[in-house]
Amino acid sequence: MEKGYDPEHQLCTDDFAGHLAHNVNLSAKAILALGAYARLCERWGHVEQARRYRAKAEEFAARWVREADDGDHYRLAFDKPGTWSQKYNLVWDRLLGLRLFPPEVARKEIAFYRRVQNRYGLPLDSRADYTKLDWIFWTATLTGSPRDFRALTDPVFRFLNETPDRSPLTDWYWTSTGRKRGFTARPVVGAVFLPMLYDRTVWKKWASRDRTHADQYAPLPSVEIRAILPTAETSPATWRYSLQRPPDNWTQPEFDDAAWREGLAGFGTSGTPGAIVHTVWNSRDIWLRRTVDLPAQTDLAPWLRIHHDEDAEVYLNGKLVATLKGYTVGYEEVPLPPEAQRIVQQGGRIVLAVHCRQSTGGQYIDVGLVGLRTASTSSLPTRATAP
Repeated sequence: MEKGYDPEHQLCTDDFAGHLAHNVNLSAKAILALGAYARLCERWGHVEQARRYRAKAEEFAARWVREADDGDHYRLAFDKPGTWSQKYNLVWDRLLGLRLFPPEVARKEIAFYRRVQNRYGLPLDSRADYTKLDWIFWTATLTGSPRDFRALTDPVFRFLNETPDRSPLTDWYWTSTGRKRGFTARPVVGAVFLPMLYDRTVWKKWASRDRTHADQYAPLPSVEIRAILPTAETSPATWRYSLQRPPDNWTQPEFDDAAWREGLAGFGTSGTPGAIVHTVWNSRDIWLRRTVDLPAQTDLAPWLRIHHDEDAEVYLNGKLVATLKGYTVGYEEVPLPPEAQRIVQQGGRIVLAVHCRQSTGGQYIDVGLVGLRTASTSSLPTRATAP
Protein backbone atom coordinates (compact mmCIF):
# COMPACT_ATOMS: atom_id res chain seq x y z
CA MET A 1 0.00 0.00 0.00
CA GLU A 2 2.88 2.35 0.79
CA LYS A 3 5.27 1.69 -2.11
CA GLY A 4 3.36 -0.36 -4.65
CA TYR A 5 1.41 2.14 -6.70
CA ASP A 6 4.45 4.16 -7.84
CA PRO A 7 7.45 1.80 -7.47
CA GLU A 8 10.83 3.32 -6.67
CA HIS A 9 14.04 2.83 -8.68
CA GLN A 10 14.33 -0.95 -8.62
CA LEU A 11 14.43 -4.18 -10.57
CA CYS A 12 11.29 -5.98 -11.65
CA THR A 13 10.85 -9.57 -12.84
CA ASP A 14 12.65 -8.62 -16.06
CA ASP A 15 15.82 -7.88 -14.12
CA PHE A 16 18.03 -8.21 -17.21
CA ALA A 17 16.47 -4.97 -18.49
CA GLY A 18 17.94 -3.03 -15.56
CA HIS A 19 16.46 -0.81 -12.89
CA LEU A 20 13.46 1.37 -13.62
CA ALA A 21 11.41 3.74 -11.49
CA HIS A 22 7.62 4.26 -11.81
CA ASN A 23 7.14 0.92 -13.64
CA VAL A 24 3.50 0.75 -14.76
CA ASN A 25 3.36 -3.05 -15.09
CA LEU A 26 4.90 -3.46 -11.63
CA SER A 27 2.33 -1.00 -10.28
CA ALA A 28 -0.47 -3.15 -11.71
CA LYS A 29 1.05 -6.16 -9.92
CA ALA A 30 0.95 -4.32 -6.58
CA ILE A 31 -2.63 -3.15 -7.13
CA LEU A 32 -3.78 -6.70 -7.85
CA ALA A 33 -1.86 -7.96 -4.81
CA LEU A 34 -3.84 -5.54 -2.62
CA GLY A 35 -7.06 -6.77 -4.21
CA ALA A 36 -6.06 -10.38 -3.56
CA TYR A 37 -5.18 -9.54 0.05
CA ALA A 38 -8.60 -7.98 0.49
CA ARG A 39 -10.13 -11.24 -0.75
CA LEU A 40 -8.09 -13.21 1.80
CA CYS A 41 -9.20 -10.87 4.60
CA GLU A 42 -12.78 -11.40 3.52
CA ARG A 43 -12.43 -15.18 3.67
CA TRP A 44 -10.98 -14.96 7.18
CA GLY A 45 -13.88 -12.79 8.30
CA HIS A 46 -11.83 -9.60 8.72
CA VAL A 47 -14.54 -7.43 7.22
CA GLU A 48 -13.08 -4.01 8.00
CA GLN A 49 -9.63 -4.93 6.67
CA ALA A 50 -11.16 -6.43 3.54
CA ARG A 51 -13.11 -3.23 2.92
CA ARG A 52 -10.06 -1.05 3.53
CA TYR A 53 -7.71 -2.89 1.18
CA ARG A 54 -10.32 -3.36 -1.52
CA ALA A 55 -11.06 0.38 -1.45
CA LYS A 56 -7.36 1.18 -1.74
CA ALA A 57 -6.93 -1.25 -4.66
CA GLU A 58 -9.90 0.33 -6.46
CA GLU A 59 -8.52 3.82 -5.85
CA PHE A 60 -5.10 2.84 -7.19
CA ALA A 61 -6.58 1.10 -10.25
CA ALA A 62 -8.59 4.22 -11.16
CA ARG A 63 -5.46 6.37 -10.80
CA TRP A 64 -3.46 3.87 -12.87
CA VAL A 65 -5.90 4.12 -15.78
CA ARG A 66 -5.59 7.91 -15.78
CA GLU A 67 -1.91 8.37 -15.03
CA ALA A 68 -0.50 5.55 -17.21
CA ASP A 69 -2.60 6.50 -20.22
CA ASP A 70 -0.67 7.41 -23.37
CA GLY A 71 -3.44 7.75 -25.92
CA ASP A 72 -3.83 4.42 -27.70
CA HIS A 73 -1.95 2.42 -25.04
CA TYR A 74 -0.50 2.57 -21.52
CA ARG A 75 3.07 3.59 -20.72
CA LEU A 76 6.15 1.65 -19.64
CA ALA A 77 6.65 4.11 -16.74
CA PHE A 78 4.32 6.78 -15.39
CA ASP A 79 6.82 9.56 -16.17
CA LYS A 80 7.79 8.35 -19.68
CA PRO A 81 5.32 9.38 -22.42
CA GLY A 82 5.85 7.71 -25.77
CA THR A 83 6.81 4.38 -24.17
CA TRP A 84 4.97 1.09 -23.78
CA SER A 85 5.32 -2.37 -22.28
CA GLN A 86 3.54 -5.69 -22.06
CA LYS A 87 1.11 -5.54 -19.12
CA TYR A 88 1.26 -9.27 -18.47
CA ASN A 89 0.60 -8.80 -14.74
CA LEU A 90 -3.01 -7.87 -15.55
CA VAL A 91 -3.84 -11.55 -16.14
CA TRP A 92 -4.59 -11.97 -12.43
CA ASP A 93 -7.42 -9.46 -12.56
CA ARG A 94 -9.45 -11.95 -14.62
CA LEU A 95 -8.02 -15.17 -13.21
CA LEU A 96 -8.78 -14.21 -9.62
CA GLY A 97 -12.03 -12.44 -10.50
CA LEU A 98 -10.90 -9.18 -8.89
CA ARG A 99 -12.38 -6.88 -11.58
CA LEU A 100 -10.26 -3.91 -10.57
CA PHE A 101 -9.38 -2.75 -14.09
CA PRO A 102 -12.09 -2.01 -16.68
CA PRO A 103 -12.12 -4.44 -19.67
CA GLU A 104 -11.30 -1.62 -22.10
CA VAL A 105 -7.79 -1.43 -20.60
CA ALA A 106 -6.95 -4.89 -21.92
CA ARG A 107 -8.70 -4.27 -25.23
CA LYS A 108 -6.78 -1.05 -25.83
CA GLU A 109 -3.45 -2.68 -24.94
CA ILE A 110 -3.98 -5.72 -27.16
CA ALA A 111 -5.04 -3.58 -30.12
CA PHE A 112 -1.81 -1.61 -29.72
CA TYR A 113 0.30 -4.78 -29.34
CA ARG A 114 -1.07 -6.19 -32.58
CA ARG A 115 0.12 -3.07 -34.41
CA VAL A 116 3.64 -2.92 -32.98
CA GLN A 117 4.67 -6.59 -32.81
CA ASN A 118 7.40 -7.88 -35.11
CA ARG A 119 7.68 -10.96 -37.33
CA TYR A 120 8.62 -13.21 -34.42
CA GLY A 121 6.61 -11.68 -31.64
CA LEU A 122 5.79 -8.73 -29.44
CA PRO A 123 8.82 -7.06 -27.82
CA LEU A 124 8.85 -6.95 -24.05
CA ASP A 125 8.67 -3.17 -24.08
CA SER A 126 9.75 -0.13 -26.08
CA ARG A 127 13.34 -0.19 -24.80
CA ALA A 128 14.57 -3.15 -26.86
CA ASP A 129 13.69 -5.54 -29.68
CA TYR A 130 13.87 -8.70 -27.56
CA THR A 131 10.93 -10.46 -25.93
CA LYS A 132 10.05 -13.12 -23.38
CA LEU A 133 8.10 -16.08 -24.74
CA ASP A 134 6.43 -16.71 -21.37
CA TRP A 135 5.11 -13.18 -21.03
CA ILE A 136 3.69 -13.22 -24.55
CA PHE A 137 1.49 -16.18 -23.59
CA TRP A 138 0.30 -14.34 -20.49
CA THR A 139 -0.34 -11.14 -22.44
CA ALA A 140 -2.18 -12.96 -25.21
CA THR A 141 -4.91 -13.98 -22.75
CA LEU A 142 -5.76 -10.49 -21.49
CA THR A 143 -8.96 -9.93 -23.49
CA GLY A 144 -10.14 -13.54 -23.52
CA SER A 145 -10.57 -13.30 -27.29
CA PRO A 146 -9.31 -16.36 -29.27
CA ARG A 147 -8.59 -14.04 -32.19
CA ASP A 148 -6.34 -11.85 -30.02
CA PHE A 149 -4.66 -14.92 -28.56
CA ARG A 150 -3.81 -16.28 -31.99
CA ALA A 151 -2.64 -12.87 -33.21
CA LEU A 152 -0.01 -12.71 -30.47
CA THR A 153 1.01 -16.38 -30.34
CA ASP A 154 1.23 -17.14 -34.07
CA PRO A 155 4.50 -15.14 -34.34
CA VAL A 156 5.90 -17.26 -31.48
CA PHE A 157 5.21 -20.44 -33.46
CA ARG A 158 6.88 -18.82 -36.46
CA PHE A 159 9.91 -18.12 -34.26
CA LEU A 160 10.04 -21.75 -33.09
CA ASN A 161 9.93 -22.98 -36.67
CA GLU A 162 12.34 -20.48 -38.21
CA THR A 163 14.91 -19.60 -35.52
CA PRO A 164 18.46 -20.41 -36.72
CA ASP A 165 19.54 -21.39 -33.17
CA ARG A 166 19.42 -25.00 -32.00
CA SER A 167 18.30 -24.20 -28.46
CA PRO A 168 15.41 -26.04 -26.80
CA LEU A 169 12.68 -23.47 -26.30
CA THR A 170 14.61 -20.42 -25.23
CA ASP A 171 12.33 -17.87 -23.60
CA TRP A 172 14.44 -14.77 -24.41
CA TYR A 173 14.94 -13.95 -28.08
CA TRP A 174 15.02 -11.15 -30.67
CA THR A 175 11.66 -10.51 -32.30
CA SER A 176 13.06 -9.19 -35.62
CA THR A 177 15.69 -11.86 -36.34
CA GLY A 178 14.44 -14.86 -34.38
CA ARG A 179 17.88 -15.25 -32.82
CA LYS A 180 18.33 -16.40 -29.24
CA ARG A 181 19.15 -13.60 -26.79
CA GLY A 182 19.75 -15.87 -23.78
CA PHE A 183 18.36 -18.64 -21.52
CA THR A 184 17.74 -22.27 -22.49
CA ALA A 185 14.93 -24.65 -21.50
CA ARG A 186 13.94 -22.77 -18.34
CA PRO A 187 10.82 -23.81 -16.43
CA VAL A 188 9.24 -20.40 -17.08
CA VAL A 189 8.11 -21.75 -20.46
CA GLY A 190 5.37 -23.46 -18.47
CA ALA A 191 3.59 -20.18 -19.13
CA VAL A 192 2.32 -21.78 -22.36
CA PHE A 193 -0.19 -23.57 -20.11
CA LEU A 194 -1.55 -20.38 -18.52
CA PRO A 195 -4.64 -20.27 -20.78
CA MET A 196 -5.80 -23.47 -19.04
CA LEU A 197 -6.31 -21.48 -15.82
CA TYR A 198 -9.19 -19.63 -17.47
CA ASP A 199 -11.03 -22.91 -18.10
CA ARG A 200 -12.27 -24.21 -14.76
CA THR A 201 -13.36 -27.56 -16.19
CA VAL A 202 -9.95 -28.25 -17.71
CA TRP A 203 -7.83 -27.31 -14.73
CA LYS A 204 -10.08 -29.12 -12.25
CA LYS A 205 -9.87 -32.25 -14.40
CA TRP A 206 -6.09 -32.31 -14.27
CA ALA A 207 -5.73 -31.05 -10.70
CA SER A 208 -8.07 -33.82 -9.46
CA ARG A 209 -5.61 -36.46 -10.71
CA ASP A 210 -3.03 -35.40 -8.12
CA ARG A 211 -3.15 -38.01 -5.35
CA THR A 212 0.09 -36.96 -3.69
CA HIS A 213 -0.02 -36.50 0.06
CA ALA A 214 3.12 -34.62 0.93
CA ASP A 215 4.23 -34.61 4.56
CA GLN A 216 7.25 -35.24 6.80
CA TYR A 217 9.15 -32.29 5.42
CA ALA A 218 12.57 -31.68 6.91
CA PRO A 219 12.30 -28.89 9.48
CA LEU A 220 13.50 -25.47 8.44
CA PRO A 221 16.54 -24.25 10.36
CA SER A 222 15.84 -22.01 13.28
CA VAL A 223 17.51 -18.67 12.61
CA GLU A 224 18.07 -15.85 15.07
CA ILE A 225 19.50 -12.52 13.96
CA ARG A 226 20.68 -10.28 16.75
CA ALA A 227 21.99 -6.73 16.42
CA ILE A 228 25.59 -6.27 17.49
CA LEU A 229 26.00 -2.73 16.15
CA PRO A 230 22.53 -1.42 15.17
CA THR A 231 21.97 0.56 11.98
CA ALA A 232 19.80 3.62 11.52
CA GLU A 233 16.83 1.27 11.24
CA THR A 234 16.63 1.02 15.02
CA SER A 235 19.36 3.11 16.67
CA PRO A 236 21.33 5.57 14.52
CA ALA A 237 24.98 5.68 15.60
CA THR A 238 27.40 8.59 15.60
CA TRP A 239 30.23 8.31 13.06
CA ARG A 240 33.13 10.59 12.23
CA TYR A 241 33.19 11.44 8.54
CA SER A 242 35.12 13.36 5.90
CA LEU A 243 34.08 14.57 2.46
CA GLN A 244 37.72 15.21 1.48
CA ARG A 245 40.11 12.40 0.59
CA PRO A 246 42.01 11.44 3.78
CA PRO A 247 45.61 10.17 4.08
CA ASP A 248 46.35 6.60 2.98
CA ASN A 249 46.37 5.30 6.57
CA TRP A 250 42.82 6.49 7.31
CA THR A 251 41.52 2.91 7.84
CA GLN A 252 44.07 2.07 10.56
CA PRO A 253 43.00 1.97 14.23
CA GLU A 254 45.71 4.45 15.24
CA PHE A 255 44.64 7.10 12.71
CA ASP A 256 43.63 10.37 14.40
CA ASP A 257 40.15 11.36 13.14
CA ALA A 258 39.55 14.06 15.75
CA ALA A 259 39.39 16.76 13.06
CA TRP A 260 36.65 14.92 11.13
CA ARG A 261 33.01 15.95 11.42
CA GLU A 262 30.50 13.97 13.45
CA GLY A 263 27.10 12.85 12.16
CA LEU A 264 24.31 10.36 12.81
CA ALA A 265 23.84 7.44 10.43
CA GLY A 266 22.62 7.08 7.75
CA PHE A 267 24.37 9.40 5.37
CA GLY A 268 22.82 10.36 2.04
CA THR A 269 20.02 12.24 0.32
CA SER A 270 16.29 12.08 0.90
CA GLY A 271 14.34 10.14 -1.69
CA THR A 272 16.98 7.42 -2.05
CA PRO A 273 15.09 4.10 -1.93
CA GLY A 274 15.23 2.49 1.51
CA ALA A 275 17.33 5.30 3.00
CA ILE A 276 16.96 6.58 6.58
CA VAL A 277 18.86 9.85 6.29
CA HIS A 278 20.02 11.62 9.44
CA THR A 279 23.08 13.33 7.95
CA VAL A 280 23.01 14.82 4.45
CA TRP A 281 25.76 13.59 2.16
CA ASN A 282 25.41 14.92 -1.40
CA SER A 283 29.02 15.00 -2.66
CA ARG A 284 30.85 12.36 -4.71
CA ASP A 285 32.69 10.51 -1.90
CA ILE A 286 32.38 10.01 1.83
CA TRP A 287 34.81 8.42 4.29
CA LEU A 288 33.47 7.15 7.63
CA ARG A 289 35.07 5.85 10.84
CA ARG A 290 33.60 4.44 14.04
CA THR A 291 35.40 3.10 17.12
CA VAL A 292 33.41 0.84 19.48
CA ASP A 293 34.00 -1.57 22.37
CA LEU A 294 32.23 -4.88 21.87
CA PRO A 295 31.39 -7.63 24.35
CA ALA A 296 32.37 -11.15 23.33
CA GLN A 297 30.04 -12.72 20.74
CA THR A 298 31.05 -16.38 21.06
CA ASP A 299 27.63 -17.84 20.20
CA LEU A 300 27.03 -15.80 17.04
CA ALA A 301 28.41 -15.67 13.49
CA PRO A 302 28.95 -11.96 12.73
CA TRP A 303 27.84 -10.43 9.41
CA LEU A 304 27.71 -6.90 8.09
CA ARG A 305 24.31 -5.27 7.74
CA ILE A 306 24.62 -2.57 5.09
CA HIS A 307 22.70 -0.35 2.73
CA HIS A 308 24.99 1.21 0.12
CA ASP A 309 24.35 3.47 -2.87
CA GLU A 310 26.68 3.17 -4.65
CA ASP A 311 30.10 1.38 -4.48
CA ALA A 312 31.32 0.75 -0.93
CA GLU A 313 34.44 -0.59 0.78
CA VAL A 314 34.33 -1.69 4.42
CA TYR A 315 37.42 -2.11 6.65
CA LEU A 316 37.71 -3.72 10.07
CA ASN A 317 40.79 -2.76 12.09
CA GLY A 318 42.47 -1.60 8.89
CA LYS A 319 41.72 -4.78 6.90
CA LEU A 320 39.42 -4.72 3.86
CA VAL A 321 36.50 -7.06 4.66
CA ALA A 322 33.96 -6.18 1.93
CA THR A 323 34.03 -4.61 -1.55
CA LEU A 324 30.51 -3.95 -2.77
CA LYS A 325 29.69 -2.72 -6.29
CA GLY A 326 26.55 -0.98 -7.45
CA TYR A 327 23.78 -0.23 -4.99
CA THR A 328 21.08 -1.77 -2.86
CA VAL A 329 17.54 -0.48 -2.32
CA GLY A 330 17.42 -1.61 1.30
CA TYR A 331 19.48 -3.14 4.08
CA GLU A 332 21.15 -6.47 3.37
CA GLU A 333 23.39 -8.92 5.23
CA VAL A 334 26.91 -9.46 3.86
CA PRO A 335 29.21 -12.20 5.21
CA LEU A 336 32.47 -11.30 6.92
CA PRO A 337 35.71 -13.19 6.20
CA PRO A 338 36.58 -15.79 8.89
CA GLU A 339 39.37 -13.67 10.40
CA ALA A 340 37.04 -10.68 10.72
CA GLN A 341 34.38 -12.90 12.30
CA ARG A 342 36.88 -14.04 14.93
CA ILE A 343 37.82 -10.44 15.76
CA VAL A 344 34.18 -9.51 16.36
CA GLN A 345 33.51 -12.70 18.33
CA GLN A 346 36.45 -12.05 20.63
CA GLY A 347 35.07 -8.63 21.55
CA GLY A 348 37.09 -5.61 22.63
CA ARG A 349 37.83 -2.42 20.74
CA ILE A 350 37.29 -2.43 16.97
CA VAL A 351 37.44 0.26 14.31
CA LEU A 352 35.05 0.21 11.35
CA ALA A 353 36.03 2.35 8.35
CA VAL A 354 33.88 2.81 5.25
CA HIS A 355 34.34 4.52 1.89
CA CYS A 356 31.31 5.05 -0.35
CA ARG A 357 31.34 6.61 -3.81
CA GLN A 358 28.44 8.22 -5.66
CA SER A 359 28.09 8.60 -9.45
CA THR A 360 24.40 9.16 -10.28
CA GLY A 361 20.91 9.06 -8.82
CA GLY A 362 20.28 8.54 -5.12
CA GLN A 363 23.06 8.05 -2.58
CA TYR A 364 23.25 6.50 0.87
CA ILE A 365 25.52 4.59 3.22
CA ASP A 366 24.92 2.97 6.60
CA VAL A 367 26.74 0.00 8.13
CA GLY A 368 26.17 -2.14 11.20
CA LEU A 369 26.91 -5.62 12.50
CA VAL A 370 24.52 -8.48 13.19
CA GLY A 371 25.06 -11.95 14.58
CA LEU A 372 23.45 -15.08 13.17
CA ARG A 373 22.72 -18.16 15.20
CA THR A 374 21.38 -21.13 13.25
CA ALA A 375 21.99 -24.80 12.55
CA SER A 376 24.01 -23.68 9.53
CA THR A 377 25.41 -20.16 9.07
CA SER A 378 27.12 -20.89 5.76
CA SER A 379 24.43 -19.01 3.81
CA LEU A 380 22.20 -16.05 4.41
CA PRO A 381 18.78 -16.86 5.92
CA THR A 382 15.84 -16.39 3.64
CA ARG A 383 14.16 -13.97 6.01
CA ALA A 384 15.91 -11.67 8.41
CA THR A 385 14.04 -10.77 11.56
CA ALA A 386 14.29 -7.24 12.85
CA PRO A 387 17.27 -6.81 15.19
